Amino acid sequence: MTDILIVEDNEELCGLLCDFLRAENYTVSTAGSAEKALLLFEKYGARLVLLDINLPDTDGFAVCRKIRENNNTPIIILTARIDREDKLNGILLGADDYIEKPYDIDILIAKIKGIFRRRLSLDLLTDGDIVLNIADETATKNGTQLSLTAKEFELLRLLIENKGQTLSKDFIFNSIWGSDSESEQQTLTVHIKWLRQKIEDDPKSPVKLITVWGKGYRWED
Repeated sequence: MTDILIVEDNEELCGLLCDFLRAENYTVSTAGSAEKALLLFEKYGARLVLLDINLPDTDGFAVCRKIRENNNTPIIILTARIDREDKLNGILLGADDYIEKPYDIDILIAKIKGIFRRRLSLDLLTDGDIVLNIADETATKNGTQLSLTAKEFELLRLLIENKGQTLSKDFIFNSIWGSDSESEQQTLTVHIKWLRQKIEDDPKSPVKLITVWGKGYRWED
């Protein structure tokens, strides 16, 4: 999964922002339109979205609204639109921050790091009796260590970070294995089965890792 998706149609500004973020060791992808942004997000995901409002095909508010339908990925709006109504609209649609252009790159990077610390890089990720230690990629259930492979851990983390949201099979597969993987999507089905055997009290009647038929999977909140 990409760390940061930049949605910005100004190529020069987008390139500069990419350079600064990659210098901070973030993986970055870019989109110059709403259509491309949503396509990239659906296929590969992102741990944070930097979103311009003035896009050539539709405004960034539509992108924010669409992402928020099924995902709680942090979104920072970066825009020259400074009207109070625009700011309120962005926040009400679920943006985590609204930053006016021109912005101070050091302040933006500090905000990004803060979001990653608070929401995506916590030492512990807890859901009920399941605890994930992000630092050493281990997990326990009721205090007992779970024997998870690296991919099973990534899959469990992705599901818990988006609990209550139905994630499509394509989104999960591309987030964990990547679009260039030689694995088949059947690999995801197998890993779901293995994960259920390790975390569910009754794997044949799961109550946490739910199949949403015709769509994908959901971690029950």
